[in-house]
Amino acid sequence: MPSPRSTVALGAVLAAVCLAAVACAPADSTTVGSATPTAAGSQDAWQGEGYPVTLDVCGVEQTFEQAPERVVVMNGASVAEVSTLLALGLEDRIVANAQSYGRSEVKGRAEAIDKLPTGDVRRNDLQDFPRESMLALKPDLVLSTTGFGFRSENGFATREELAKAGADTYIPRKGCDERAALDDPPTIEDSYAMLRDLGAVFDVRERAEKRIDASEKRIAATAEAVREARRKQGTGEEDKPEVLVVFANMSMGANQYSSVAARGIWNDILARAGARNAFADASPTMFADLSAEQLAATDVDAVVVVAWQPGDDADAYARELLDTFPQWPAAREDRYTVLSDSIYLGPSNHLAVERVAGLLYPATAR
Repeated sequence: MPSPRSTVALGAVLAAVCLAAVACAPADSTTVGSATPTAAGSQDAWQGEGYPVTLDVCGVEQTFEQAPERVVVMNGASVAEVSTLLALGLEDRIVANAQSYGRSEVKGRAEAIDKLPTGDVRRNDLQDFPRESMLALKPDLVLSTTGFGFRSENGFATREELAKAGADTYIPRKGCDERAALDDPPTIEDSYAMLRDLGAVFDVRERAEKRIDASEKRIAATAEAVREARRKQGTGEEDKPEVLVVFANMSMGANQYSSVAARGIWNDILARAGARNAFADASPTMFADLSAEQLAATDVDAVVVVAWQPGDDADAYARELLDTFPQWPAAREDRYTVLSDSIYLGPSNHLAVERVAGLLYPATAR
């Protein structure tokens, strides 16, 4: 049986693993949001300044006349939302935060998250804010990784109840319909879309664009370095390293290796780093539930272990994995890395791209 924490992660990850973002509206509007997902990442939607800003979140249109001042960030086994707020310099608006991995690829971010107020709220079994406690916090904006966080059957305040209490709500685009996210997994562009959405809501558009521009440039530079490294190696376009992405110490299925990542934003990150997910086709869901025999039958060139909860010794997990499958090229070359928040939806995907590229193509390492 999965632990309660594992169950939380499964629910959120299947919903988009903290991974997607709301799209933008046409250029003749100040509306941004999930109503127009094909425009995700477009700057045109909110080149204007100030308020009002209208945000369509999962079919609910909300108009902001001013920047929210009492923000609650729900858990959802994510750090995407809280990290985006921190990246935009909005930590002073957070009155209660439930998100934390206890680690980050961004220096100081984990510590900054730990310093955020928690609202002094007794959380439920999902380590999140139950209905009455949420309403007592008197938020004016509540962020949830998926629609799961607003369902009454889960013990949470609904979006309707929050609206009556004066609170708007935000769900990244592919958190609206958890099942649809499996057919259309999030990408790095969805991370940028969330930056733009919240940049518009809080009227810090320039900060958002600077973050996005810097990230895009770093990913482009890494991609170019990878192309040069592959050219020197003489490797063909289809001959890319096969990478295993696996969550450390997470049990979600019947087999020993039930937390092997199959579909999600990590595949976009791997592609930009000149790699391929070795198990992308192993499951129609975000995770593959695999046996040891299935892993042994696959040539794995490198391993990315995702540290998703505080206290995990992800390096020890990686070492054990490589010892178990010594036939892998990854084991022979001792080729693995540990990532946490940068491989999810959030403002730091460029760090994951750089880390994976440096692992596979050492000449590209920053």
